[in-house]
Amino acid sequence: MAGGNAIRGSRVGAGPMGEAERGDAAPRVFISYWCANGHQTRPSFAEEPGLAVPETWDCPRCGFPAGQDEANPPAPPKVEPYKTHLAYVKERRSDADGKAILDEALATLRDRKLIQ
Repeated sequence: MAGGNAIRGSRVGAGPMGEAERGDAAPRVFISYWCANGHQTRPSFAEEPGLAVPETWDCPRCGFPAGQDEANPPAPPKVEPYKTHLAYVKERRSDADGKAILDEALATLRDRKLIQ
């Protein structure tokens, strides 16, 4: 026999768990949600007066928003491509503005005799 401790691996208060010890579970409402990929999600909510169920729920499989209408799920979000710093600058400035800024910077450097 390896030690003879009968409660090894147990903790104080451990015992069989059941409804009698924990109390009754709250009544639940299961709502079905469907995403654009056809995945169904059924989260449960505690049934209580004035229950406000969310219109959309994030699909745990693909992350798209899911709605309660299986035939008409919400559209997936539009993903914008990554933009570089230059792309943001070009959105703010026209080619004429860029040429004017470049000419001004070159004139400043020529005045300081840093370039010819």
